[in-house]
Amino acid sequence: MKEKKFLTKAEHQVMLILWNLKEKGGFTNDILKGYEEPKPAYTTLATFLKILVNKGFVKSSKVGSMLYFTPKVSKMDYCKIVMEKACDDYFDGDIVKFFQFLAKNNELTAEQKEEVLAALK
Repeated sequence: MKEKKFLTKAEHQVMLILWNLKEKGGFTNDILKGYEEPKPAYTTLATFLKILVNKGFVKSSKVGSMLYFTPKVSKMDYCKIVMEKACDDYFDGDIVKFFQFLAKNNELTAEQKEEVLAALK
């Protein structure tokens, strides 16, 4: 995935289910089971999966007569893309301002603050 692409809300929901499947992939019915009610129609989910394949987020492979879907982009890789965009869009690319915002707008415990500082070393 060379250019940075973003997920719609519906695509993001599919990816969250795929990322969280124990097998790190599944058939359409496996993914459908990951939805809460109301679940989308099977054909709607199949359309989302086709779009995700075309966007380069998901890989499909034939198993018998069915398609098995696996993520091509990891949850952390997509998170990085989204966070970089948020930093660029809201903080003019200034990572320090981004961190300051996160620190000021989230109640961190003393232990969490120490963990953040240790991660920056």
